[in-house]
Amino acid sequence: MFGAVLARWLDKRWAAMGEPDGFTVVEVGAGPGTLARAVLAAQPACLLNGRYVTVEVSAAQRSLHPDGVDALAEMPTGPLTGAVVANELLDNLPFGVLAADGESWRPVQVMVEGGRFLEVLGDPVNPPVALPPVAGQRIPVQQAAAQWVAGALALLAPGSSLLVVDYCATTAQMAQKSSWLRTYRNHEYGGSPLEDPGSQDITTEVAVDQLPGQPEVGTQLDWLQANGIDDLVAEGRRIWEQRAGVADLAALKARSRISEAEALLAPDGLGAFQTLTWTTP
Repeated sequence: MFGAVLARWLDKRWAAMGEPDGFTVVEVGAGPGTLARAVLAAQPACLLNGRYVTVEVSAAQRSLHPDGVDALAEMPTGPLTGAVVANELLDNLPFGVLAADGESWRPVQVMVEGGRFLEVLGDPVNPPVALPPVAGQRIPVQQAAAQWVAGALALLAPGSSLLVVDYCATTAQMAQKSSWLRTYRNHEYGGSPLEDPGSQDITTEVAVDQLPGQPEVGTQLDWLQANGIDDLVAEGRRIWEQRAGVADLAALKARSRISEAEALLAPDGLGAFQTLTWTTP
């Protein structure tokens, strides 16, 4: 369902650009190619004379990418007419942490003592955005994410788009809570980021105000509805009602649209993810 809606969004962007030939879609952090496979299955018109590029650093993952894509280990060169898409990529890029002591912001650094990793605070620095150093608060420093966005935008020709989907907040919002820094192990929440390094993923919410440009910001729920997920669900209901007695693969796929949409639109779950959209001038 997400891939089918993304295909519709891509066609909208292609139409807004005057339906150019050679429209290029670059999906970054493509993993095993699951999203690419879903987009291609939806047969967007923009790819009839265009191309779909998957970018994935893992050779093992790239080997699983579907036929019909250009599977790369690094970003292609530009300028490209089309769109760059990054679904849950920025939260995985390296980030720093600043801690406030009541007078200044200090970088949280790591040292080894007695075979254990310990936190130490560095010398005072300026925060990425102006915030009072309230004792006990912490914020991320997302230079790598900002550099990636700047690089993606520089790759695109005028009128092209960058779409980022992730869990996001502002730096000020993140200063008010500790849950912006998350660890995951075996698809569940992990422990301290200093615990058994290499055994768990360390991620962060994406600080929108630390990224360059002025993206259009919205929820995944609103983005999905604006790009036709309700139409796809309604079509699935019609197919299911017509073929429920047969219960073949087409009927079951149509029926699954309903449950997939419910998960994608859940306002306290995936629906609360944010979409950030840049259009190059």
